[in-house]
Amino acid sequence: MTTLRLLALFFMLTCVNISYASEHHSGHGGNRSGGGGGENACSKPQLTKFVPDNLASVAPGSEFSFLAFNVSKPEQIEVTVKTIPVTVVIEEKEDFYRVKGRLPAELHNTIARINIKVNSKITRCDGENGWLVTISGQ
Repeated sequence: MTTLRLLALFFMLTCVNISYASEHHSGHGGNRSGGGGGENACSKPQLTKFVPDNLASVAPGSEFSFLAFNVSKPEQIEVTVKTIPVTVVIEEKEDFYRVKGRLPAELHNTIARINIKVNSKITRCDGENGWLVTISGQ
């Protein structure tokens, strides 16, 4: 009788351990491919091809541009320079957006970060990047 109980207990613990082990360590249940997928999957935005180059010397009001990949809608892109919101023109290309703007004319003799934020419906899918430019006195 004791052996039968021990055998039943061992069987139950083994079943619990197997179901726990089949669960993917990201928290998604087993028997699924990849790291979750489905509705909550996302590709982080890729922000590249910054013009002018990082740490380039530029005049106040100079134009800048960059490319944005993996962005669903252009309205998701926000650009600031030294926390000053910047109006940008966004061109839709085949599989990316070309974003152009101008540095604020009131910035002189300073180093400024052109900061890009891409806000998505799912917070973990948001993206942020940017680069520095040296703005001259004229």
